[in-house]
Order: sequence, then C-alpha cells, then structure tokens
Amino acid sequence: MNMRKFPEPKGEYAVGTFTFTVKDVGEEALRPGTLRSVAARVWYPVRKESTEGLPEIRALSEDMLKAFRSTFLVAPDFRRHPERNESACYADAPRIPGERFPLILFSHGYSSYREGNSFLCIELASHGYAVISVAHSLEAMCTEFDDGSVLFYDKRLTGRMYSPMAGGILAMLRLTKTKGSDEELAARFDAVQRKYCRFMMERLPQWVKDMEAALGYAREHLSDLIDFRRGVGASGHSMGGNTAYALCAEDPQVVCGVNIDGALFGDYSRTVQRKPFLQISCGDNERAETRAFLRHTAPVYKALFRDMKHIGFSDAKHMIPWGAVTGRLDPDEMHAALCRCHLEFFDAYLKGKKEAPALESGGAVTVTVYPPDL
Repeated sequence: MNMRKFPEPKGEYAVGTFTFTVKDVGEEALRPGTLRSVAARVWYPVRKESTEGLPEIRALSEDMLKAFRSTFLVAPDFRRHPERNESACYADAPRIPGERFPLILFSHGYSSYREGNSFLCIELASHGYAVISVAHSLEAMCTEFDDGSVLFYDKRLTGRMYSPMAGGILAMLRLTKTKGSDEELAARFDAVQRKYCRFMMERLPQWVKDMEAALGYAREHLSDLIDFRRGVGASGHSMGGNTAYALCAEDPQVVCGVNIDGALFGDYSRTVQRKPFLQISCGDNERAETRAFLRHTAPVYKALFRDMKHIGFSDAKHMIPWGAVTGRLDPDEMHAALCRCHLEFFDAYLKGKKEAPALESGGAVTVTVYPPDL
C-alpha cells in the first residue's frame, strides 16, 4: 500500500509524549475475578529546539499492527519505508520549566485504540494543550501497559453490542434514514438502544470511570505539567465521544466537551447538559446523534462533515485511505477541519481566549448553533 507521511503539527510547540498505567482501579466486569487497569498516553507541548536530535516515536507498534490487521483485515505495511511509521512527537521530550497547560481528556471508539486519534491529539498539544488519551481494556483493539503486558480486543464482545445482532443493526440502519425533529429522532434512538443495545448502555459507566482514574492520576502526579485552574476539557470518537458527553454532564471537573460522531448510548432522558458542547457528525449518523441538542443550558454546536464515514474521523483515514470505508473527503482536509473545530471550541471554553468559538460553515463542514433551550 502506498503510504503518505502522517500529518505534521501546525502549532507553535513541538510535542512530547509518555505513557502511564493506573493499576487495579476495580474489578474487571468483563473478566470476573480479575482487576482492571487503565493505560494512558500523554501528549504535551515542548520547545521545538529541545527535540533536536530526538527520534520520533512509532505511530503503530508491532502489537498495534497485529491488532489493526485483525480488526480491519489489512494494516499499513512499513517494512520498505519504516520512516512512514513515524509520528510527529518525541518520547519524554524535556518539559518547559515552569509552564503548565490546560488538559483535554480523550477517549477512543469501541474496538479502536489509545492512539487511534493521535494526529488530532498531537495537533492539540502543539497549540498549548496537554492531552491524555485512555485505553479501555478488552474493548480497545490493543491495550499496551507500562509493564510490557498487552491485552487485545475480546472479539466475543462484538456479539453483545447488538442483541440480537441482525435485528439491532437493521434497526440502527433504519434510524439513520428516518426523518423527524431532533426530539423525535432522539426518542426513536432511545427505543432502539433499549431494545437492542443494553450492553452498550451498561458499559458507559465503566468508560467514565476509566477516564476519571486517569484524571485522578494526573491531578496527583502531573500538576507540574497541567493547569487545572479553568477545569478540564473532554473529547472522544464514537463510544469515546459518548463518554465525553457523559463526563460533561456528570463530572464537575469537566467544563466542556466534544463528541466525534458518537451515538449517545445510555440513559440521558433526565440529563441536562450545563456545559458547552460540540457534536461532530457525518451524514450517515447525523440522525442517531440528536440527543446532544436537547435539554441544555449552555450553547451546543453541530459540525456536520460532508463526504465522511464514521471511521474516517480517526487516524485510519491516513492509514487505510479507501473512500468507501473512511469517506471521500481528502484526509488532509478532514484532519485540518477536525483540528480547527477542536481548537476553536477549546480555545473559547477551556482556555477562555474568546467568548465563543468562531465555528462557521464552509468547505467540508456545515455548522449549526443551538442556543440554550432551558
């Protein structure tokens, strides 16, 4: 496969990275009798001159490539061009003495992986954010812990995502074609998920706990790197975007959030979203993601991407550039627009650099603003 060089960050900073593991955060419900641990990766801003002579890290380890192949039935081949597997960040690059940065928590999609949106996370870090991305063990395609151990995705879980599988998938497909108001579509989604997706609804609290475990570690061990004074932002893709929505709704530490094309599995029937929120969607899933626009006391934004598929919002857009799978939008154009949406939103509601994000329709994206409705 002919591979392009991965995106280069455009911000004023270079980017350092390291990982940490929070051990034994509770019983592993997916494997009773064992304990769950949380593996996280941090990206953070560093001075560009401090990275001179340092090697870039690999975007995909051998275990990740193995998991990638198992999930997608194909994986990037870097054997002839190993330099194409270089990610634009540097392991343990020297931190900037005395400087701290606001934190964005990131959560990957179901059966994706901790670095599944690394290009976005690196871009955010290059603009002055610390970003922590968390692996959800057994539900990530591959989770790599700091002690060298690895957990791969438990494929038995796929059959539990919809039960029964055929009926659930057909019901969701019908929902994506259904017309109606945001309220009507949200009610139809709730009816479908309660009938077919109880497992996904039940998994959400654990994903929230994983993120809160990583946040607890950051508060205890990374206060010299992270500035917590204005609160914390959250983002995520797919099920991870759902997790970001739940964190915004439930955790007072989280002050704003972004959901990248995630359906809101869970009981939100009484939820009032009191934090600014950005819902990013593709046309295929737009009608399954309307819950985010209901019952909110702060502004909510919708950024609808044209010519995109669900998986294309992840790094896969640059690794398996098949339009039928990832969307027809050019990978670099998609990446630039996705980063721009995040930076505008977090610059306003996390850094406080402006009163509101300058999110405008044009090119790849159509933006709708929903003023507070409560």
